[in-house]
Amino acid sequence: QLQLVESGGGLVQPGGSLRLSCTASRFTIDPYAIAWFRQAPGKEREWVGCIGNSDESANVHDSLKGRFTISRDNAKGVVNLQMNILKREDTAIYYCAADRRGGSWCPVVLDYEYWGPGIQVTVSS
Repeated sequence: QLQLVESGGGLVQPGGSLRLSCTASRFTIDPYAIAWFRQAPGKEREWVGCIGNSDESANVHDSLKGRFTISRDNAKGVVNLQMNILKREDTAIYYCAADRRGGSWCPVVLDYEYWGPGIQVTVSS
C-alpha cells in the first residue's frame, strides 16, 4: 500500500511563508495525482489544490491563488505546497493525498485513495 508523509510544517508569523513537502515510501509517487487538503479545529476538511503529471496541471482553490502554489519534481519523488503571505485563518492540519485517477489533470474531489498522517501549520504572532 502506498504510504505518504508530509514535512515542513510548524509555526510562522502572519505574512510569513512555509513550504510543505509530500513524499511516498515503498512505491514511486510519479504515477499518482496528488492533492493537498487542510482541516482546522471544528471545521470540515477543505480542498487546497492538486497536481497531475506535471507542473502545468497544478490547480489551487480560487481563494488561495496568488499565495499558494503546488509543484512536483518526479525525479526526486516530491510534491511541494509553497504557502506565502500566510494568514491566521490558514492555521490547520495539512494533508497530502494520492490517487490513481487523473493524469494530465487531477481530480477535484475529497475521496482520494491514500492519505498522509497530516502535519500542523500554525500562523500566529
